[in-house]
Amino acid sequence: MVRITKVHTGGGDGGETSLVDGSRVGKEHPRVAIYGTIDEANSAIGIVRSEIKHRPRGDGHRLTEADQMLGIIQQELFDVGAECACPPGGVPEQMSIIGEDAGNRLVEEMDYMLQDLDPLSSFVLPTGNPVVAHLHMARTIVRRAEREACALREEVRTEVISYLNRLSDHCFVLSRWLTGEEGEALWTPLGKRV
Repeated sequence: MVRITKVHTGGGDGGETSLVDGSRVGKEHPRVAIYGTIDEANSAIGIVRSEIKHRPRGDGHRLTEADQMLGIIQQELFDVGAECACPPGGVPEQMSIIGEDAGNRLVEEMDYMLQDLDPLSSFVLPTGNPVVAHLHMARTIVRRAEREACALREEVRTEVISYLNRLSDHCFVLSRWLTGEEGEALWTPLGKRV
């Protein structure tokens, strides 16, 4: 278990930080970018969960299910971030890492939600009620984390890249599933806009 007694150590004042094994790298290191972006995505999902708690309960069961899904995802993002904070081949034996089952669960959840959704006729504009708009923001942050992980694909497990890919899709499907009576704002191509 993690034990944090002091947050301010001064160890990063020179522009370096420690990986899980204690090795030091510059804060601009691509590995630091990955787990920093994963942390950013987790924070964005935290905002979504906060917004869910403030929504009217007209779609109560969907909001409750979404909050439960996102709670598990936040835990998994900490797992993925911790793994990405390890140097290649340096994951400690006692550290649990996510497997293919986590990505498969995301697919199952998407399939469940898609049963309630009509096919799209255009791209969706990233807007809507606060829950939906913040899910779109989370989706784009997860996509960035995926791109950063792909840049180190020789050093990052395939399961991590796959999980991030599916999570971005999951945020998109969840945003559609939670769109209320306001409906979705669809992109109109330039030639068809008035």
